[in-house]
Amino acid sequence: MSQILGIDAGNTMIKAVLFDLSGRVLSVAECAGETHQPQEGYAERPVEDIWHGVSQAVSRCLQQAGSDPREVIAVGAAGHGNGLYALNKQQQPLFGIQSIDHRALATVQALELSGADQAIYRLSLQKPWPAATPVLISWIKQHQPDRWSRLGHLLCAKDVIVHFLSGAISADYSDAAGAGLIDYRLRNYSRELMALYDIEDALALLPPLRESCEVVGQVTEQAARLTGLPAGIPVVAGIFDVVASAVGSGVVETGQASIVAGTWSINQVVVDTPDYLRPVFMNSIIEKDRFMAIEASATSAANLDWFLREFDDGRSGQGAARSSDTVAHVEPNAQLPLYHPYLYSGRKSEPAKAGFYGLGGWHTRADMLFALFEGVTFAHRAHIDRLRAAGIPFTQAILSGGAARSCIWPQMFADVLGIPIRVAECKETGALGAALCAGVGVGVWPHLAAAVQQAVQINPGEWLPRPERFAFHDARYRVFKKLELAMGEMWRDVG
Repeated sequence: MSQILGIDAGNTMIKAVLFDLSGRVLSVAECAGETHQPQEGYAERPVEDIWHGVSQAVSRCLQQAGSDPREVIAVGAAGHGNGLYALNKQQQPLFGIQSIDHRALATVQALELSGADQAIYRLSLQKPWPAATPVLISWIKQHQPDRWSRLGHLLCAKDVIVHFLSGAISADYSDAAGAGLIDYRLRNYSRELMALYDIEDALALLPPLRESCEVVGQVTEQAARLTGLPAGIPVVAGIFDVVASAVGSGVVETGQASIVAGTWSINQVVVDTPDYLRPVFMNSIIEKDRFMAIEASATSAANLDWFLREFDDGRSGQGAARSSDTVAHVEPNAQLPLYHPYLYSGRKSEPAKAGFYGLGGWHTRADMLFALFEGVTFAHRAHIDRLRAAGIPFTQAILSGGAARSCIWPQMFADVLGIPIRVAECKETGALGAALCAGVGVGVWPHLAAAVQQAVQINPGEWLPRPERFAFHDARYRVFKKLELAMGEMWRDVG
């Protein structure tokens, strides 16, 4: 039985998932990573940690499957976008910076002050933000000349995996576009774009661009010894994990929308041309003829992980598995507290902080959880409002990520957004999207639409918006936004 391996590397976890050609999960294994914070605002992960995580996750995944590894016909990888991973001139690990890093905030502010951010957007369809790859490249050049002098290759997270498995130095269009490295006039890197960041000399350090489904190498003998994969298996260039999650949710055709509620709030719609009425946060590429308009920030379900980690005293029983049941028993009323889900960032380049508002001595832990669930959903709505304002309408969406496995969140998304919500049956949508790219690369399917048709199943259930709940949340959303505006000066004062 032919099998495809998908690897999904987020900021905190690396997963390896083995699929058959119908998209059925055969085995899953994961390896947790550790974020290093040498200074406030820094978030680093050594390249070696990714290599170790891939080795552990893949080998465990193959062992759990219990089948002959020679049945694996291709490997695809997805990884978190932006951030910056570097190899030296001998292709050995140098450093890794994650996409939740904030060290380059002053670099962004300088680009905004000079007006360069506007010119950057016109070329790349992405404004600078602290963890954007070219912003971090610029910061390294300005502040760490020793590291700069040793640079050999500048990669994204999934490119590190591809290099580890195959030895190839490559990037794909989806990741490079999402990282703000693509000049859309050329569908390529450009000196003019790099000059706006004052990093023209980084052009020689950027890897060759490939299509996501293109085979760029084969599993090497060394990688085979470390992972248990047979040497010689084709490895494709891979895909930006945001786009991978959309593909793994069945979202590949124009007008389809994907909402990913995990560490990041991802809200994305497939479009024919990246021609918007107003700027969007990020634009990416899906295959050769379609684009992905993306609004995103680190404001989603990771807030629940934090709450349960820090404040779960045992009353919630099974932690995250029970928190949805807790929220389901809260009776909606106007006196419930509100929550800003800005633990890791806001939705803008300006500082923002998380906070509960309107707490009274009568409020319970369940009331606070309700506010957190609602606040996360409100952050998604704010992004979706921006997509609609940019002239990108859609009438329904597929939800994936941790929130999709909740018994309460899908209905809350429908009620807050006012659109029907459906959920993909596969929980590992990022890994599935990467695996489907690998299948296309070795000719199992002619393109991603055909792969999705065969290998992605959508839950037959559908969550429809309830008018009375939409009205309830809409009124609270307006207060949520007013609070955000009022807190802006305070957030700036406290840094």
